[in-house]
Amino acid sequence: MKLNTQYEEKFEGRHIAPSQADTAAMLKATGAATLDELIDQTVPAKIRLKSPLNLPTAKSEYAYLKNLKQTAQKNKVYRSYIGQGYYDVIVPGVIQRNILENPGWYTQYTPYQAEIAQGRLQALLNFQTMVLDLTGMQIANASLLDEGTAAAEAMFLQYTLRKNDAAKTFFVSEELFAQTIDILKTRAEPYGITLQIGDHHTVELTDDMFGAIIQYPAGNGQVYNYTDFVTKGHEKGIKTTVIADLMSLVLLTPPGEWGADIVVGTTQRFGVPMGFGGPHAAYFATKEEYKRSMPGRIIGVTIDSAGNYALRMALQTREQHIRRDKATSNICTAQALLAIMAGMYAVYHGPKGLKLIAERVHGLAILLSQSLEVLGYQQLNDTYFDTVKFDVGELVDAIHSEALNNELNLNYKGSEITISVDETTSPEDIKTLVRLFAKVKGKTVNDVDFDGLQRGLETVIPTELKRTSAYLSHAIFNTHHSEHEMLRYIKSLETKDLSLCHSMIALGSCTMKLNATTEMVPVTWAEFSRMHPFAPVDQIGGYMQLFDELNRWLSEITGFASMSFQPNSGAQGEYAGLMVIRAYHIDRGDSHRNVVLIPSSAHGTNPASAAMAGMKIVIVKCDDNGNIDVADMKTKAEKHKDDLSCLMVTYPSTHGVFEESIIDICQIIHNNGGQVYMDGANMNAQVGLTSPATIGADVCHLNLHKTFCIPHGGGGPGMGPIGVAKHLVPYLPGHPVVDIDNGKAIHAVSSAPWGSASILIISHAYIAMMGGEGLTNATRYAILNANYIKSRLEKHYPVLYSGSQGRCAHEMILDCRSFKAAGIEVVDIAKRLMDYGFHAPTVSFPVAGTVMVEPTESEPKHELDRFCDAMIAIRKEIAEIEAGSLDKVNNPLKNAPHTAAVITADEWDRPYSRQKAGFPLPYVAAYKFWPSVGRVNDTYGDRTLICSCPPLSDYELEESEVTTPEYGT
Repeated sequence: MKLNTQYEEKFEGRHIAPSQADTAAMLKATGAATLDELIDQTVPAKIRLKSPLNLPTAKSEYAYLKNLKQTAQKNKVYRSYIGQGYYDVIVPGVIQRNILENPGWYTQYTPYQAEIAQGRLQALLNFQTMVLDLTGMQIANASLLDEGTAAAEAMFLQYTLRKNDAAKTFFVSEELFAQTIDILKTRAEPYGITLQIGDHHTVELTDDMFGAIIQYPAGNGQVYNYTDFVTKGHEKGIKTTVIADLMSLVLLTPPGEWGADIVVGTTQRFGVPMGFGGPHAAYFATKEEYKRSMPGRIIGVTIDSAGNYALRMALQTREQHIRRDKATSNICTAQALLAIMAGMYAVYHGPKGLKLIAERVHGLAILLSQSLEVLGYQQLNDTYFDTVKFDVGELVDAIHSEALNNELNLNYKGSEITISVDETTSPEDIKTLVRLFAKVKGKTVNDVDFDGLQRGLETVIPTELKRTSAYLSHAIFNTHHSEHEMLRYIKSLETKDLSLCHSMIALGSCTMKLNATTEMVPVTWAEFSRMHPFAPVDQIGGYMQLFDELNRWLSEITGFASMSFQPNSGAQGEYAGLMVIRAYHIDRGDSHRNVVLIPSSAHGTNPASAAMAGMKIVIVKCDDNGNIDVADMKTKAEKHKDDLSCLMVTYPSTHGVFEESIIDICQIIHNNGGQVYMDGANMNAQVGLTSPATIGADVCHLNLHKTFCIPHGGGGPGMGPIGVAKHLVPYLPGHPVVDIDNGKAIHAVSSAPWGSASILIISHAYIAMMGGEGLTNATRYAILNANYIKSRLEKHYPVLYSGSQGRCAHEMILDCRSFKAAGIEVVDIAKRLMDYGFHAPTVSFPVAGTVMVEPTESEPKHELDRFCDAMIAIRKEIAEIEAGSLDKVNNPLKNAPHTAAVITADEWDRPYSRQKAGFPLPYVAAYKFWPSVGRVNDTYGDRTLICSCPPLSDYELEESEVTTPEYGT
């Protein structure tokens, strides 16, 4: 044999599933002679790229990780005491290994199909219960993006609830974190809301105020008693939002007990790494009377078809895809994976464990304060939880220099220094801090009697602010404290959920593709995960290199000049893009340009985002083929030419077609003074073949959790960076703490400068390992796989739209509306698919009564065939109902899904066999996934809304069965 020294395995072959034989067979089924011919029949020639993507040569998985390790080492992981909403944490190993690093949790989709999502629904209900217990509020959602945007959502909720339409002023405590204030400025501007930023002690509350927001503990670390402030506000009809540190609420009186109307914050310090800014789960809690106006997803308790306990997403009619421009928020995602981690952190530690952690943090802060006071420094906070504040005068530069010499980061503001301790801080860390402060004054650490101070430590929290109420009393938080118990609890929930570990999830517009292990591994490396987002620039070289490379690569892919990575969801990317366009018009003296044209087929987030950006929405009709009605759009663009801001367009269209008139459409908008915003949800059909810039767009967002392989995480995290043409670059989002101003930057849209920075590594890895050719092939195979499914299913289900040569793009819409005559709704098909081992495609979007199918390039032919076989078998079952051989009401579709309990019950009174119910095709028996509950009762769940874990009595646990953890000191 001859030694091959040149071999290096290509990642492309691992990511793109169809083999050569698969490809040949699928092409034959579609009637295309070659893959090139299929692409030519699908993507219009005039929008095709003229040259291949100019990207670095693809790296192997081994080479990529080796190279990335060198990049990571350019990050200097100093000990961070910066605080300001970000804290180092101890991630319990059982949670890191079995949730964060487990594809059984991170490859799940949003739990719209509740029957096969009971595990994560329970984990999110735990999260909501934790939030309610600690805040003292009545209803909480299943997480938001980050603390700053949660505060903005709270402001807007208060705005929508106001009784006086003339009230346009919102009081903002000057003690909020700087990034939160900046996000409030962003959100306030389009609505003409005036932010009155000041001191809550001295502000005069007036009739033109509709709300107020305060921080607890304050941004400077001080713990204020806000009771009088809130009471005075209520007397004037002013509602108050409190941004609360959840860990501090273990020791502090919860805001719900002193009158808060809304409580928001982050759960980052509940076992979620800093990750240079994210992802982290924010929380949002309020009074039950505001439940129909609150943003985000709510998990609620209901019953299934057998009357058993079940969970679902409640009050879904509030969501943006239904309410569109009338929605109170454009939120289309949560931070489900991170919320699950935070909730599990509370489950693992329980109330006693959390109290010990909080007391330890608080005690170390007191020890630090008293130690530095012995050295002659004056502590400015007389009451605090974890943050001490000193005005060190002219010594600030010397302290700063000495801190860096000791690889420590403190928080500096002029001559003032704040130091925030966390659960990773030890007494030895406190001695190190004291040593450097002593050195600056010419003293030594021996001048401080640590032993004496520790023996005499007493809390500085005033009696009236000490927590006396119970929390986390539910059995879930008092049972799973040994690692074995915790492991089994996590696994028991995991087994209830269908994920990409089990089968293809062919959700149109959601692009559920491979999240490769190599892409995921670096996320938990300490060099990336333990970085504070406000660390000095000379410590973040690795991240800066990664951002620079990703910026160049995504700019090449989109054809744009630059990217902003700050938006940390797709909808937030839409909003950021529209705000950039708004800033561009205002800067040119065209502040009156506020009309946005949106096709009737657009994603629900589009009109919601436009409304948030203060724009007037004009809907453009679509023709019978699902394409934009160009004549209607031209008429409306010309009618509004003096006020036209932009067009929002999804390409390929939401109907799964490359509209051939797209260049003309974009030109019409430009001719009338507008900009073109392209929704990048369907970018998986563009990469390497065409680009947003090529079709004429000026800005687009990219769903990195779709096209670029960041996993969906059961409903989040996501990333929605925006790319812009050269003339829009100066307006990309800035940040008040970290200088990323491009000249005329809009205010921040997210708390962290680069959004959920740690998961950008995943997309960086995907592009680096695929290379330009591999990315282009991924797009080609996404189109092949979709057209193969179309060729198999169009004989059984009408395909609603297709291109001029009969091709779909990367997805297609199957029309199920005719089945209504047989009593079958599209939801029945979705539930029946569970019996075949599949998650349903996207249901009733963008057309009611249809399913939208997108297979992605990561699925092999045999998996596509399994899905097609299931859909064809279901169509035959419908035919049996139509023919009368199956009952119109008591049939496999109406009774779906069938649980193991139903199939194995002693009694079977249904007019079809158990075999047909539970094992309808031969492949199902070989690998059966059992839904854990029967069909959930949506109406019951909304009518009897319960959004926290039910009472202990419902679990029938004896007191002796509830255990508590054993902790050392």
